[in-house]
Amino acid sequence: MKIVHVASELFPFIKTGGLADAVAALTATLATRGHEVTVFLPGYRAVLDHPLVVNATRTHGLRIEMGDMFMSGEVRSFSPAPNLTIHLICREEFFDRRNPYGTPERDYEDNHHRFIFFCKGVVETMRFLEMSADVIHGHDWQCGLLPLLLRHAEQRYGITLAMKTVFTIHNIAFQGVFPMRSFARTNLPDELKGIDGVEFYGQMSMMKAGILFSDRVTTVSPRYAREIQTAEFGCGLDGVILSRAADLVGFINGIDTTVWNPATDPLIPYHYGVGKLAGKAKCRTELLTRAGLDPKFKGPIFGMVCRLTEQKGIDLLLDNGAFFRKNEVALIVLGKGDKQLEASLRELAALVPTHVVLSSRVDESMSHLIEAGSDFFVMPSRFEPCGLNQMYSQVYGTIPLVTQVGGLADTVVDIDANPEAGTGIMFSPSVAGLAGGLARALKLYADKQLYTEIQARGMRSDFGWAKTAQAYEELYRDAL
Repeated sequence: MKIVHVASELFPFIKTGGLADAVAALTATLATRGHEVTVFLPGYRAVLDHPLVVNATRTHGLRIEMGDMFMSGEVRSFSPAPNLTIHLICREEFFDRRNPYGTPERDYEDNHHRFIFFCKGVVETMRFLEMSADVIHGHDWQCGLLPLLLRHAEQRYGITLAMKTVFTIHNIAFQGVFPMRSFARTNLPDELKGIDGVEFYGQMSMMKAGILFSDRVTTVSPRYAREIQTAEFGCGLDGVILSRAADLVGFINGIDTTVWNPATDPLIPYHYGVGKLAGKAKCRTELLTRAGLDPKFKGPIFGMVCRLTEQKGIDLLLDNGAFFRKNEVALIVLGKGDKQLEASLRELAALVPTHVVLSSRVDESMSHLIEAGSDFFVMPSRFEPCGLNQMYSQVYGTIPLVTQVGGLADTVVDIDANPEAGTGIMFSPSVAGLAGGLARALKLYADKQLYTEIQARGMRSDFGWAKTAQAYEELYRDAL
C-alpha cells in the first residue's frame, strides 16, 4: 500500500513526548513490511539542523492560500531508509523557532495559522508530486483539518489524492481550539463552520474536525477508546466521539526495540538482559552518580520521566512528599513543564537533597539511564491514553507503579490481582492510591526473590510494533 503519515513530531528529529516515538516506530515498521511510506513533518529549526536532514534536497516551492492572502514556503525531502520518504513543510516565519508549540509559559499565539499552513502544505505537495495514496493518516489536533482540506482540494482540482483518511487521537485533552475567525484561513466552505462542522462552543476545534471527517478514527489503547466516550475523560468531545463510535478503535502503541533494548541500547553505559543483570546494577550506580547521589545507596530508586503537569499526577507525588522524606528511598525526576509544580518539586529536593533530585530538562540519554538504573518507575497519571514508559520499564527490568487508567491498565498486570502473571503495581489516581502503591513497592523491594521474579516476567514481555502495525494494515485494508 501507499501510506502517507502526517504528524507534528517524529523521533529522532523532534520530540516533546510519546507522539514522536509512536509515529517514528509505526512508519518505520510499515516501511520494513514492504509498504511505500511517506511522512510529512513541519520544518522546525531543530529538524533542519539534524545531521540526517542537513543534506535534504529542496523538492519545490510552496504558494499557499491563507484566507485573502498567499504565503510562500518550500518542501525539503530525504529518504532515511528503504520505502520511507520524509517531506518537511518549511516556512521560517512559522517553524524557525526553538520549540515546536510554544514557550514554557504559553502556546504560540499563531499556532492556528502555523498548522493550517502545514496541513495545506501537505495537500499542495501531494498535488504537486502527483501522489496518489491509498491512505493518508493524520495524528492529533495539528493534523485535524487535513481530511477536510484534502477533500476540498480534490473537488477543486478534480483529482484523487488519497482513497481513505485515518485520524489518530494521541491525547484528546489537547484539541487545537482557536477563535472562529481563524476559520477564514482555511478557505473551506462556510457551511463547515457550524455545529455539524468545526464549531466547538463558539470556537473552532481542529481535533473535532479530524474526528468527524476522517473515514476511520483510532486512539492509542483499547481502554482509552472506551474512556473518551465518557464525560469524565472525553474533555467535552465525548458526544462527538460517540457519534463516530462505529468507526473508532484503540490500538496499543508498541515500543521501538531498535531504540529501547537494554541488551543493545547505546545510550546506557552497561548492557544486560534477563538472567544477566550485572549491567543493570552498574547502570544503577551510574544513575546515582550522574544524579549527584551516593553511588553506594542501598534503598530503592524511584524514577520518573514526564512532563510536569497535573495530568501526570505530579501534584499527587508532591502530596506524598513525606514518603520520600521519611524512608530510605531515592526519587529521580527528569522533566519540565508547569512552573509551580517544578518549583514545588525543587522545594522537596531541597528538603532531602541526598534522596530527591529534579532535572528540569529534556535529555534523551538521561531518560534511558533512568529506565535502566531505577528499581521502580512511577506514573501516577490522572489519565494516560497509552503511555510508553511503563512498557520501557518492564523491558528494562524496572517495575512500574501506575494508575489504573488508559493504556497503563492495558499493558501492566497488577501483582496482587494476578500473582502468577503480575508485572507491576497498580493503584487509583489519588493521593491515597499513590500512597498505597509506594508502600507496596517498599514491601516488594524487601522480598528480593519475588522482586526478581516479577522483574524477569516484565523483561520477557513483547511490546514490539509488529502486532500493532499488522492491526493498522488490517484497518487500512478494511477502510479501502
